[in-house]
Amino acid sequence: MKNIIIYSTPTCHYCKLAKEYMTANNIPYTEHNVATDLAKRQEMVDKSGQLGVPVIDIGGTILVGFEETEFAEALK
Repeated sequence: MKNIIIYSTPTCHYCKLAKEYMTANNIPYTEHNVATDLAKRQEMVDKSGQLGVPVIDIGGTILVGFEETEFAEALK
C-alpha cells in the first residue's frame, strides 16, 4: 500500500471526512496538524503550493481537498 500523509487542521470539515473515510476503510495514514506544526505547514506548501487543507500525499500524488472518487483513484 502507498504511504499516505494528510496535512490537516482540527477545525477542517473536509479533513475530518478524509480521516473518517480512511479509518472506515482500514487505510493507514500519518496525520500532521499544520495549525500547530509550522515545519509541516511549510512542507505542505512546498508539496502543494496551497495553504488550504486538507492536502493529502498518496505516495507522491498530491490531492488538495477530499473527494472519495479522486482519492480512490490515487490509491490504485
